[in-house]
Amino acid sequence: MTGPGSLQEFFSIGEVCALTDLKPHVLRYWESQFRLLSPAKNRSGNRVYRSREVELILLVKHLLYSEKYTIEGARLQLEAFRKNGELKKAARHAASGETIRELRAMVDRAIATLDGVAKKPADDASAD
Repeated sequence: MTGPGSLQEFFSIGEVCALTDLKPHVLRYWESQFRLLSPAKNRSGNRVYRSREVELILLVKHLLYSEKYTIEGARLQLEAFRKNGELKKAARHAASGETIRELRAMVDRAIATLDGVAKKPADDASAD
């Protein structure tokens, strides 16, 4: 994940979809439901997301998918974070958690691949 912490300042909707593992229609729907998610549009009318918005998207994803909030519950939780001055911290925490989950999945896939490679010679030897 290049991630919201990268040097890139603006992201297209396709890049945000790749970073967050969400579909464009989900992002567009969330924009209609969460007033804090309002990416600017470029001259062509395409959405342009900042790192802050990518982090907020990851926070919404965490609230909805991991914490099992409803849309309304997630909206209220975001508002509570905002009122307490903890929105940025919560969004960064969600983005970090997503990065850790992705890294863990990559390590798990690498281990599974290595286990598969390690088992093949033993399987070949038993065929003799």
